[in-house]
Amino acid sequence: MKEFYIDLGSSTIKVYKYEEELVLLEEHSIYFKNDFSKEDGISKENKEALFAYFTELQKKYGFTYTNTHIYVTGIFRELSYLKKQELVRDFNDKKDLHFNIISHGIENYYLGKAMEHDYDGKKVMIINMGGKTTEIVTFQEGNIVDRKNLKIGVADLMNAFPKVNAPFSEVSIEEMNAYVKEKLSEVVFDTDYDCAIFTGGEERFEKLTNFHLVENDLFFDGVHKYKLSYEDYVEGTKKVFFDEAYTLEKLYALMPGNPKWMDGARPGAILPLAIFDLANIQTIIPSDVNLIHGVIRDNY
Repeated sequence: MKEFYIDLGSSTIKVYKYEEELVLLEEHSIYFKNDFSKEDGISKENKEALFAYFTELQKKYGFTYTNTHIYVTGIFRELSYLKKQELVRDFNDKKDLHFNIISHGIENYYLGKAMEHDYDGKKVMIINMGGKTTEIVTFQEGNIVDRKNLKIGVADLMNAFPKVNAPFSEVSIEEMNAYVKEKLSEVVFDTDYDCAIFTGGEERFEKLTNFHLVENDLFFDGVHKYKLSYEDYVEGTKKVFFDEAYTLEKLYALMPGNPKWMDGARPGAILPLAIFDLANIQTIIPSDVNLIHGVIRDNY
């Protein structure tokens, strides 16, 4: 039976189909953080864009209440209780779909399920970046030994440093890195990891922008085929910020189906960089896995 799964975060909506295997059908960016208020909800413009997009999806794929499963995270968790009720009811009434706002704990659970592997006994940090939050899960000898919920995401960096998305970044990597480290100054990280895996479409992005990826020989899970060194990650980030081959317009052109995703590319490179520094990460594994992969593992 064909089922549809939607990962709906603070800025990106990812639409998957599951029929023996999970397939990403499409993604779409809406910046729900813009003009957001806990008491007033998402802006009228963004709410209209959200409903219009789901109308389009229903026509295209035949979404119904029983075959469609929506997992809502990020900024929507910050809504007041009444606004959450209102949005869930409105979505149900107009789309006949359940707007399922999940907790940090449930998101962490599914992320853990998505990444569940023995990693050949390695100590592995999983970084799941969102628009307003970042979740970190630590695996050691195949078991989850730590979880952290960080109240910072890619959208926060976009807001704090709008000039990062000039044709070439007008903000330095060092300035943004220092900003994130200050925000995380009270978070204690271990410094003995064998590697870090970071999610959010990062493997796809690093392939598109020609980061120096090599074969992942640390472990085999059938999913994560590439790795890169910390030094190569820094060099790739510099290129995306300042190289004339990667102006914002050219980054948009690399993802014609959802060019706005690239608005988060530069700030999305800095957030993990700061974590790599704080945790002394030397080997990095980019990943396209997200919480929906965990939902599938949990249910099938």
